[in-house]
Amino acid sequence: MATIEQLKFARMYTMGRLSKAKEDAWDKQPTGFNNTIRWNVGHIYISLEQFVAKVLPSYEPQHNEWDAFFGMGTSPAKWEGQVPSKEELLAALQEQMPRVVEALEGNLDQVLPEPIKIGDMLTMGTVDAVIQCSVWHEGLHAGVIHGLNRTIGE
Repeated sequence: MATIEQLKFARMYTMGRLSKAKEDAWDKQPTGFNNTIRWNVGHIYISLEQFVAKVLPSYEPQHNEWDAFFGMGTSPAKWEGQVPSKEELLAALQEQMPRVVEALEGNLDQVLPEPIKIGDMLTMGTVDAVIQCSVWHEGLHAGVIHGLNRTIGE
């Protein structure tokens, strides 16, 4: 259960950082930053969807179409088409947590049929380990959002 509480805490922190972001700051990309607030928000969302779907095959990820905007290797400079609005992204973040928590409850101890590796440094063999990694991942991107807020001006 500690992992789920950490996941909820990370999301609470992310939402706190987003509550301080000015409307016109969402698409600014200051020198030294690889992406924008909007990109980081979308990336947090789709990454958790993908992490959970990878470890729980019965989980149905939402907004797969957003991967083209927020997946690994994407950039706001290369976006084509209608990017989700701030309101859509915030609503998605809000509705995601209860849905993910429901899917994870009772499943954290599941051993994965094949461990997930990130390079040579990290091997994750349980649902719990993957979700712990996703907590770290969200915290990393929430920190970038915090840095963007400070650089652009809260």
